[in-house]
Amino acid sequence: MSSKKYYAVLKGRKTGVFESWAECEEHIKGFGGAVYKSFKTRGAAEEALGLTSQETLFPVEKKKVKWREPIFPATELIMDSICVDASCIGNPGDVEYRGLHMATREIIFHKRPMSNGTNNLGEFLAIVHALAYLKKKESNIPIYSDSETAIIWVRNKKVKTKLEASHDNKEIFDLTERGLRWLENNEYSNPILKWDTAGWGEIPADFGRK
Repeated sequence: MSSKKYYAVLKGRKTGVFESWAECEEHIKGFGGAVYKSFKTRGAAEEALGLTSQETLFPVEKKKVKWREPIFPATELIMDSICVDASCIGNPGDVEYRGLHMATREIIFHKRPMSNGTNNLGEFLAIVHALAYLKKKESNIPIYSDSETAIIWVRNKKVKTKLEASHDNKEIFDLTERGLRWLENNEYSNPILKWDTAGWGEIPADFGRK
């Protein structure tokens, strides 16, 4: 049996502590910039909200609460956009990724297979590649990805992979470091949207190897 959770909403239609995910979701889903976090006890949730509200008034020493910004599937399909996807044969295994224009299905970029990588790393690199491509084109069209993990990595400018670097996967790790540096040194206005697989089917950039 799963333990009960309490949800503290820092930014949403209504803020406060809620005792069910359904109630929490009602106040964050579709709300731009919503921020929330789950806790095991009501006291911990209330304390987090209290400490957060005090932070703007008093410089207190405390352990920071890592609030979560939810990622929901996009509600609108924008044809003038880029969609990206990665394919990994094995885990780890050979990884490749590509991006294509949604309306024309034209393949804009395609990275050949790299050895001993993971699908998440490929998805991350695909988004960053699309961002860099669009920045050069001075275009702010959106990017679709079906990987919530990769979107979070890009948003946080931090990759959390359990894969260990080795001689075999030097290329993908080198590209990942380059991607992280690009995110640190560049600003972009392109929305990075979660592809709605349930509603729209497989993302067009999919390699069809499932």
